Amino acid sequence: MKALFNYIKEVLGGFYTLLQGLGVTGKYLFTPWNYVTQSYPENREKLQMFERFRGEVIMPHNENNEHKCTGCGLCELACPNGSIEIISKSILTEDGKKKRIIDKHIYHLGMCTLCNLCVRACPSDAIIMGQKYEHAVYNRSNLTKVLNKPGSKIMEGIKE
Repeated sequence: MKALFNYIKEVLGGFYTLLQGLGVTGKYLFTPWNYVTQSYPENREKLQMFERFRGEVIMPHNENNEHKCTGCGLCELACPNGSIEIISKSILTEDGKKKRIIDKHIYHLGMCTLCNLCVRACPSDAIIMGQKYEHAVYNRSNLTKVLNKPGSKIMEGIKE
């Protein structure tokens, strides 16, 4: 008798949760002006991504073509699948000391999982996650990018 009572209780509970789900569906069916999704290809020009969206890693430069990257390599170490490569070179300063600067900061978007670990590991906040969301290309080599611009240098006041 107890088993029959539990069976009926479970059937009625399942029917109740089914009605709850149908209520949510019906709410959006009868109020089409409250769309949750966005019509992507049609609203491409006015589409704004959320602030927390992770599109790709970028290195911001100021108007003088200066960046904050010191070439420490922490972002390269934090990347779980090796999508960041830092090629550095040594130069002599006017004091006669050797100084390491970045030659190329290479980013392989095709390998990137957009996990944001490299951005968190950067001590000088030199790289950030961008808002670009369209990355479809016909050639995979187009997904490899050099983040530092040609002729760029490190900003004054950044500790190395």
